[in-house]
Amino acid sequence: MNSGLINEISVFFPCYNEEKNLENTINKAIPVIKEIANNWEIIIVNDGSTDKTNIIAQKIQKLYPKNISIINHENNRGYGAALKSGLYNSKYEWIVFTDSDGQFDFSEIKKFIKKQKDTNSDIVIGYYLNRQVPKSTIFTSKIWELIVSLLFDLRITDIDCGFKLINKKVINKITKLEAERGAFISSEFLIKAKKAGFKINEISVNHYPRTKGKSTGRDIKVILKSFSDLFRLWFKINFNHA
Repeated sequence: MNSGLINEISVFFPCYNEEKNLENTINKAIPVIKEIANNWEIIIVNDGSTDKTNIIAQKIQKLYPKNISIINHENNRGYGAALKSGLYNSKYEWIVFTDSDGQFDFSEIKKFIKKQKDTNSDIVIGYYLNRQVPKSTIFTSKIWELIVSLLFDLRITDIDCGFKLINKKVINKITKLEAERGAFISSEFLIKAKKAGFKINEISVNHYPRTKGKSTGRDIKVILKSFSDLFRLWFKINFNHA
């Protein structure tokens, strides 16, 4: 047993058609995970990829059969579904998820852990420094965050930043996340965590350009589903006392 920063950690990577990025992302993460944690696991959540993502995941798993597991969705169900599979199948006290496309430096998890220890937070979420996406994406994200803030009084810099550290007790409490296809999952999770009284803190995280593959999150159907989920939860909270 090493003298890691944290006793045990579950790390999961949601992925959809990331055959060009997955192996490199996980290979960079493993040495960091070994350094920071005494006990660890990695979960690869393959959300119905149609490329070689699952083959590459199996190749990685063979190198660490005791530490790496794969969850395969038969069909592409959406980012929310991938997050739920990762969150609810993580076994250790602390859970981290980050994107599998290589746009984050996983070693920055050390900053998240330090922030958690300094603030005794239940959740530490990243906010982007120089987000490497089109300006139109940043603009629409800010509009989305403004709407969520106005409806739910959720004051978060970057709701959808794909780098978060979460205590498992939060997941044990919030047992029903509903969003699947749309981008509402992060908002839903944070709204429900705040409502349940969990302590949330933020920390800056670098974001790097995607070098391979392409993002799939701006489909008009995904956006419409996100707003549908948003107003459904607002109605529940305000009229059904959910």
